[in-house]
Amino acid sequence: MIHTDLFAKLLGVLEAIQARAATPNGLSLGAAASVVALTIVLRYLTAKQPKLITDYAKVARKVNDNGVEFDEWDFIIVGGGTAGCVLASRLSEDPNLRVLLIEAGGSSKNVALSKTPAAFAKLMRSPWDYHLYTEPQRNAGNKKKFWPRAKLLGGCSAMNAMIAQYGAPSDFDEWAEIAGDQSWSWNNFSKHVVCFSYIRKFEKYTQDPRFPHVDPLLRGADGPVKIGYNTHLWPGCKAFIEASINAGIPFSPDFCTTKGTKGTNKAMTYIDSKSTRVTTESAYLTDDVLARPNLKVVTHARVSKVLFDTSSGTPRATAVEFASKSHMNKVGPKFRARAIKEVIVSGGAIHSPQILMLSGIGPAAQLLRHNIPVVLDAPSVGANLVDHPSVNLRFRDKTGTTFHHFTPHSLSTTFLLMRDVLRYQLWGTGPLASSIGESVAFFRSDDQVLFPPAEYNNDLEDASSGPGAPDLEVLMCAASVHSHNIPLSPKLQAYQMIIILLRPTSKGSLLLKSADPWDDPLMDPSYLETKHDVDVLVRGIRAAFKIAHTAPMTSFTDVHASHHPELDHHISGLSDAELADVVRERVESVYHPIGTCSMGTGGVVDSELRVKGTQGLRVCDASVFPKLISGHPTGAVIATAEKLADVIKGHYKS
Repeated sequence: MIHTDLFAKLLGVLEAIQARAATPNGLSLGAAASVVALTIVLRYLTAKQPKLITDYAKVARKVNDNGVEFDEWDFIIVGGGTAGCVLASRLSEDPNLRVLLIEAGGSSKNVALSKTPAAFAKLMRSPWDYHLYTEPQRNAGNKKKFWPRAKLLGGCSAMNAMIAQYGAPSDFDEWAEIAGDQSWSWNNFSKHVVCFSYIRKFEKYTQDPRFPHVDPLLRGADGPVKIGYNTHLWPGCKAFIEASINAGIPFSPDFCTTKGTKGTNKAMTYIDSKSTRVTTESAYLTDDVLARPNLKVVTHARVSKVLFDTSSGTPRATAVEFASKSHMNKVGPKFRARAIKEVIVSGGAIHSPQILMLSGIGPAAQLLRHNIPVVLDAPSVGANLVDHPSVNLRFRDKTGTTFHHFTPHSLSTTFLLMRDVLRYQLWGTGPLASSIGESVAFFRSDDQVLFPPAEYNNDLEDASSGPGAPDLEVLMCAASVHSHNIPLSPKLQAYQMIIILLRPTSKGSLLLKSADPWDDPLMDPSYLETKHDVDVLVRGIRAAFKIAHTAPMTSFTDVHASHHPELDHHISGLSDAELADVVRERVESVYHPIGTCSMGTGGVVDSELRVKGTQGLRVCDASVFPKLISGHPTGAVIATAEKLADVIKGHYKS
């Protein structure tokens, strides 16, 4: 994980090396570091700058005293995140459709911390992050929880851990039932005919001889999003897979097909053959796409509201209003752009409901509290906020091979970091090509092999979408932190297992803090509100500890480690009640909030993602998910956007 200011870090390293280079070895290290620094600087200086717009007068008109708006577009997409980039690219394939995409952040294409797989955690709390925190969590020590969200084109696909796993087939069947539309079912959403499979449509799978069990005929080959096993593999993550099998979790040849939703394996990733992160910006907003005359992409502009024509009785979205904010926190002039056909809100599970409410679409009582004129009383906007809660376990690594040197604390660890930066920059190899969370196990909390009835009661509520769907995940990481990107003690060699509750029953909500679009909303996921969520996470901790102490993981886990305050070797001696306290103390997000503009009866949008009670307005992002999938949502968001693009193009086909 590279320092947020990469060049400042390199200069600091070089200065430290110069101060200590009193030996021939020191001089050699200085030379190597100089090569690394020069390589990175040259790549930065020669990188192509994307064709993005920050002069808003090119696409819109300043709001004057008469409230006049100018520059008409067929579609305006609010938010260039994971879904927004897909929609902009696909809709602008039709040269007769004029598309405007508005993004609050900038491009991620030249952000080294985004492009470098192992550096993703350094994006957190950086200028490319919204720095969001939840409301104090009543059932988790009354603490506010950090929620990183990317302020970049590509959205969280430019910031997340890059895991390409899409959930269980029954998750999508559940969506179809809730939405009352079988086009969302797994058999329809993921047909083995590319033109009908929105998952296969976006994939470009690269085969890897190290992983021969994947059937390439079940994966997409011609899509824009490159996926595969193009990452560094820490030996401990290979041992994790074998230990999981020995503990009773079957091997899965491919998590993303009906052959193996449950099981253990290396995680497939959104990383290309050059060991660079693949985002929806890099995949969909290529130079050729940005050169289309009917597509314009505005950056560093926040949409403050959608405007409506209410003259016919049913509100119709007609325009958006947006502005920018300087580094001195000064808000610039407002601009307006008109949408002839539709406005599509793709701000994500946090900002999409916020934008709707700021526009007058939401719970009437809440809007009136903030003096926002009510366009449509929609009580479900902001409701149904659900996230994957997680708990970290940390164990001492006795092999000394973890990635703890990514936060260098000595000359030797500085040398290791410079070595890895050089390997990555020149050849795309080494630990910096790692996604950190390299291997994974998906299983059920009622698995009687892992949890024998003689030792565990089986009265847990089944919150899964079906008998073939997991409700727990253990993610094996080649580095360890306290939480998010807060490091452990510098000299501590440790690896980490993240226990993730895939099907929480706790639900929260999102409310406005004020009518100011620059104010963050009030986010309350209500972590651990139900006993189910605590009990299943406790069971997940038991499973993770078992894996850590099963061969061949015993070759990595220091079973004789003392009771180090930052490690968890003592955890097997704790009762379930004591582990429940650990869960409440440590619970954090794994960055998968959904549901705040959900589909279904009583939800915000219909099965074609049109906002109910309006015309010309849709929402497309994870906020429309009616239920959490049993895994990582990026692929489902991309597929949802692909599906909506086809629906819209079919509707407006001339």
